[in-house]
Amino acid sequence: MPIDLQIVSPARLVLSRSVDMVVMPGYEGDLAAQENHAPMIVLLRGGVIALYDAANVVGRFFVAGGFAEITKDRCTILADDAVPVEELNGETARRNLQAAEAAWTEVDKADIHARDVVLDRLQSVREAVRVSGAA
Repeated sequence: MPIDLQIVSPARLVLSRSVDMVVMPGYEGDLAAQENHAPMIVLLRGGVIALYDAANVVGRFFVAGGFAEITKDRCTILADDAVPVEELNGETARRNLQAAEAAWTEVDKADIHARDVVLDRLQSVREAVRVSGAA
């Protein structure tokens, strides 16, 4: 039985469909959601969400972090940003990486919150560069 999936960004509803499984980049490791999954809310890191029908990947989206709420029959992903992997722009990803690296060199490392925000962004754009093939 499928699970209802919604991927939502601040700007729009990115996707709404049923799939057999969703594999997402959890902050503490990749996580798969299927029908009858235990209810939970997880923090997402920047990375790729893979959508499965049976054993076939039927869609891949890059998310720049966010949250996922999983229930027994639904998965709602609230993404900071979400884009189909095939629409990632390598040049934009490289520019974003340069900006994130500059922010990392400038951040006050003693300010733990600011440091963590900049580090999360840096890791997310590094993954975008890798996934876009621009590395």
